[in-house]
Amino acid sequence: MIDRLNPEALRYAQAVAETKSFSAAARAYGVTQPALSNGIAKLEERLGDKLFDRSPRGVTQTAFGVRILPLIERALAALDAVGAEARRLTEPGEQKIRMGVSPLIGSHLVARAFSMVCDLPVPRDLVLREANMQDLRECLLAGRLDIILIPAVAAMPRFEHRVIDVEPVVVVSPDSVEAAPLELEEAGKECFILVPDTCGLTTFTTQLFRANEMPLHTYPGEAASYRVLEDWTKLGLGSAMVPRSKLTSPGVPHRPLVNEGREVQISFEAVWSADSPLGADLLRLADSLATAR
Repeated sequence: MIDRLNPEALRYAQAVAETKSFSAAARAYGVTQPALSNGIAKLEERLGDKLFDRSPRGVTQTAFGVRILPLIERALAALDAVGAEARRLTEPGEQKIRMGVSPLIGSHLVARAFSMVCDLPVPRDLVLREANMQDLRECLLAGRLDIILIPAVAAMPRFEHRVIDVEPVVVVSPDSVEAAPLELEEAGKECFILVPDTCGLTTFTTQLFRANEMPLHTYPGEAASYRVLEDWTKLGLGSAMVPRSKLTSPGVPHRPLVNEGREVQISFEAVWSADSPLGADLLRLADSLATAR
């Protein structure tokens, strides 16, 4: 008998169906690929058959999956509707917008958001939570946050997205003495210090080099967060790539990163659920942040 289907596993299956990739689905939900694969394997065991076939050509739905996955999508939509309606009925006078922000989000964006919530048709309080990407995604999925501001480095299926800011990327090196732009091809010769793949910076860095079909040379160790990267470059351990606003001061020696003369930028986005009881205000807030950039 099929019972106690895990909603999280259902969401994993839906993400794989949408992205046609186990790795892309894992990135979308901020979990490891083994965790996602294990969740889907347990779901398939409960359902009694496989949902997906994997081959060197990619992921395809089985005949069983073609019949079951639309039902999973409808079930999740109904489950989300239950949560949204419950919040609407139990919190009719709610005056808060709960916003999660990645550590990479600049203070100027946060200040802009505080100003803009006061200009909404119904002025609201903004309650902030800073956390890493996985925590922010999980809280948004669970309804514990209304909107998140994160680097635009991974898809989140079925959520609304709006690019709200772009920022130049700079390179800090042990021998940074000149401010002349550094071409990405030249940067490929340097050894970069990376941080855990939690705030989005490492994902951005690896995607940038992969998109340009360049090897990324990395220091064998790992910094705890982007905040210590400058200190480690001073020790001569390697170079660091960061958004310009995350330099500890404008006077820190650095070089703008360019690709064939064009400024390399990192994009930041607002992500929220269209089914949120605050959906109209969240859309206004995201649009206002995007317009003001």
